[in-house]
Amino acid sequence: MKTRFPLPADRVLFVCGLFLAGCELYKQMFLYLVINGGRYDWWYFPFQLCSLPVYLCLLMPYFREGTLKTTVYTFLQDYGMLGGIAALLVPDGFRHLHWTLTLHGYVWHIMLILIALFIRATAQSDRSTRGFLRTLPLFACFCLIATLINLLAPGCGEADMFYISPYYPTTQPVFHEIALRIGILPGNLFYLFCVCLGAYLIHRILAFLPGHTAR
Repeated sequence: MKTRFPLPADRVLFVCGLFLAGCELYKQMFLYLVINGGRYDWWYFPFQLCSLPVYLCLLMPYFREGTLKTTVYTFLQDYGMLGGIAALLVPDGFRHLHWTLTLHGYVWHIMLILIALFIRATAQSDRSTRGFLRTLPLFACFCLIATLINLLAPGCGEADMFYISPYYPTTQPVFHEIALRIGILPGNLFYLFCVCLGAYLIHRILAFLPGHTAR
């Protein structure tokens, strides 16, 4: 398939994707060679909610103009900003290994927020409630992929994509305690519901900011 850049926004996001991919490659090699001595740690497999922008930004030029592409833009805006803000508020997951990985974590999540603001500023997303609802099947697909990785990865619980491992309560603050009380599966479902709710709140806030026009 021939790569095309029909919109300036695609060029910007593709470059962002290249930058994020380079950062992730450095992180994976550093973890594999330096931290873990040649052993791959599936805990750090790059398929968390905050990892998705690297794939979607690189794929953006291949999407044709239409509902699907607008939905992907909306997903990047809403869930990307949610992931960036949440990780920066609770940065424990990337502050304890090595200073370069700590820097990686801060740069990565700041980039997610900047990408979301760029999408809003260029009016690529759909600001309507229907526009957000169209992101839910996409989110569900990613949750399914994350679950398959959690189930199939070596170690029976070593991978914890989307923090919804079926082997132990989610490690996310607050939600961990909830999962201990109500069980792993209900706790995971409640956590995912809250992720969607948080993304929707961000969607509504960004929709009402000036300078954002409906598609």
